[in-house]
Amino acid sequence: MSKLLIISHTEHYLDANGTIVGWGSTVTEINYLTEIFDEIIHIAPFFKDKAPKSSVAYNSKISFIPLKPSGGKFFGKFTILSNAPYNLWQIHKAHKKVAIIQFRAPTGIGLYVLPYLRFINRKPYWVKYAGNWMGERLPLGNRFQKWWLQNMLETTTKVTLNGNWDGVGINKLAFENPCLSKEDRELGLQIVNNKSIDNNYNYCFVGGLNKNKGIKEFVEVYKNLQHSKLGSLHIVGDGVLRKELEKEALTSKNEIIFYGYLPKNKIVEIYKKCNYIVLPSKSEGFPKVIGEGMNYGCIPIVSDISCIGQYVQNNYNGYLIHPLTKDKLSSVLLESLYSLSVDSKEYMEINYKLAQKFTYQYYLNRIQKEIVG
Repeated sequence: MSKLLIISHTEHYLDANGTIVGWGSTVTEINYLTEIFDEIIHIAPFFKDKAPKSSVAYNSKISFIPLKPSGGKFFGKFTILSNAPYNLWQIHKAHKKVAIIQFRAPTGIGLYVLPYLRFINRKPYWVKYAGNWMGERLPLGNRFQKWWLQNMLETTTKVTLNGNWDGVGINKLAFENPCLSKEDRELGLQIVNNKSIDNNYNYCFVGGLNKNKGIKEFVEVYKNLQHSKLGSLHIVGDGVLRKELEKEALTSKNEIIFYGYLPKNKIVEIYKKCNYIVLPSKSEGFPKVIGEGMNYGCIPIVSDISCIGQYVQNNYNGYLIHPLTKDKLSSVLLESLYSLSVDSKEYMEINYKLAQKFTYQYYLNRIQKEIVG
């Protein structure tokens, strides 16, 4: 085992106790990496805002080095370059202390971190590309980073991607996003075995409340659906659209409940009471919440984008929304209501078995065999 440096855009904060915390799913994943690394240094942006409820702390084997935040809208993008000297200096000092590096892309700082890793850094590294590798309308910065990863890497530098894609090169590896512990699997099996399909059917959405996630269209469709078995819609997450969506929900014929950000154990309680997880996203890599939902008996109703269709097959273990329109979303939701009593147990069993690929142990085994060597 050895020391690992992680460079990412994960937002960090101080909690009420003065402890450094970060985005829950990412920090949890990094905490698990300490099972195969002696020590981890994480370099990422630090914000002075109030920490979201979804934030968690690191274990004792991880140290955090703050970067100056950069990016945003309009003139905020200039901070990517203006903060580059300070951020590169922090990265350069830290990289001398480790044996291997992971860079998490795409992100604004990738415009200078990727060239640094290629031409100045002398330590081995790999890139975890979390975005949609096959996206057709990528932002300019993402297009540059994809081009770089296709054309400027040494053949020994590996890139982990969401999904399997033809013609991407031998150093590109399909890797699942981990999100499930041994305890999650045990609890998930209990929930799957006991989940009722005799009452009203509940739906959930877990993610950012923004245009890219398709949540506005989802609420507009859901509030007008009519079916005797239709239950509640549970929305977990926050974002710029929350107030607008809550106002929209006031005119809904069906119950819509907003929770804001929740810690993992509270999200599990939402999965437990829901039959479906719905993600009508316009752009994604592979959301971890799909794997979580599968583990806890929530059948996925998801956009047919990126690699999602490699895990969710229409009328086999879930439903794909294609084309991504409100009319299609409405018809798929109605189809899910009519077919739940017939197909749900089979779908849940297939998904629970598939969710094994989203466990931390599965992920760590692959890191050891295919990345660290």
